[in-house]
Amino acid sequence: MTDFERRLRDDLEPILGLPDPREKLSAYHDMPYALFRYDPEQEYPLRRELTMLRTRLIQKSKRVTRISLAECLYEAIASMRPMEDWYDAERSGTIEETVQTITNILEKYAPLVDLVAKRMPANPDPRTDVVLINRTGALFPVYRTFSLLEQLKGRVVVPTILFYPGDLDGASGLRFMGVLDAEHNYRPKIF
Repeated sequence: MTDFERRLRDDLEPILGLPDPREKLSAYHDMPYALFRYDPEQEYPLRRELTMLRTRLIQKSKRVTRISLAECLYEAIASMRPMEDWYDAERSGTIEETVQTITNILEKYAPLVDLVAKRMPANPDPRTDVVLINRTGALFPVYRTFSLLEQLKGRVVVPTILFYPGDLDGASGLRFMGVLDAEHNYRPKIF
């Protein structure tokens, strides 16, 4: 069993299976979410484990919603222009221009926080619902998740876990994809 599998099964799953996981998940009443850190190289094993975690939580009468940030990213950029146009623009421009354009879309024109919020469960019940946000690595290098978590504050009412590919830096610092400088302002609990 890998380190992330052990942390997922032994640390996170028992909390998510509680009748009301919010108190153990977060110290903040308006932020019932946490981060689950894993090595970016473990993306495919993590997806497999999330499928099994979802099944086990459903067996405990939880309603589990998975939100793919890759799907949110696709929806945001496809809402602006056809994908073929994006491929052409990327080939004719610089990487920096493409990254900045997509960052602007996710921040201003098709805000990522709104795309995530609209995928949250209808009629949310904090005692029944669990939300798993994955495919976070798809945002690299155009969007840092720190912004998303801050904007979700007050909009998330059910236990929510953001699966974060990166490295731990100290007690509360995270380096997105193990590459970017560490962000030390994460307030949510890190598993």
